[in-house]
Amino acid sequence: MKKNYSAAFVHTFVDASRIINIANTNYLAWGAGYPANARYVQFEQVRVHSKSAFAHEIANAAYYTAYILNQYGLTPNDAAYDGKGTVWSHGAVSKYLGGTNHTDPTAYYSSMGKTYFGASYTFAQFYQLVKTTYDNLQTSGSAHGAITSSVKKSYDQVSYASADSQALLGDNYKSYRLYNHVKNSRANVKKYAWSSVAAKVGKKVYIDNIGTKDNGHDWYRIRFSSDTNAKKYWVYGAALNLEQ
Repeated sequence: MKKNYSAAFVHTFVDASRIINIANTNYLAWGAGYPANARYVQFEQVRVHSKSAFAHEIANAAYYTAYILNQYGLTPNDAAYDGKGTVWSHGAVSKYLGGTNHTDPTAYYSSMGKTYFGASYTFAQFYQLVKTTYDNLQTSGSAHGAITSSVKKSYDQVSYASADSQALLGDNYKSYRLYNHVKNSRANVKKYAWSSVAAKVGKKVYIDNIGTKDNGHDWYRIRFSSDTNAKKYWVYGAALNLEQ
């Protein structure tokens, strides 16, 4: 993942103490290969280094899986045996759907189980924990309560819409920056100085997309040429004069 951060990502990361959501689970991710990317909520387990940490990480992963199943009105069904189900390992995706050849978390589970508990831990055992956790959530009524507080929403949710309009850089455009994506919408968003585009008040920009955050604030994807192949940037709406 580190080598491919700009081209691959999952929705959520899980370790011994945190469940961190980085992408909207209503949209596809790029961590499991086609065709799984467009179908499933994906999470990555961070490699841990102690008996306690592994046990807590497994518990958190099962908890998150149960939460997602409940959120989308699904019931647990392990896809490992017939390629049909709601709970998939990367290994099951490789076996039944293709588009990838990874087998995780098989090796990681086995290694951690042998190292800290004296026997391999399996995905089948993990699935049973998911099922038990799911059943407990149904009886406790906490699926939309306590579990939600443990999932850290690190990034803003953004709704996008195509556009075809023009605007001018406003008087206070220098108070803002240019970005390669909407600010705080994902990991590794880059910012650019206005000097890199020879900006000035009143300079015309061409808008081809609008991103609206959950707080109602609009961001615009702009380019500084009518050429649709020109480099594009995202900028906060307050930097633009939209009334022409």
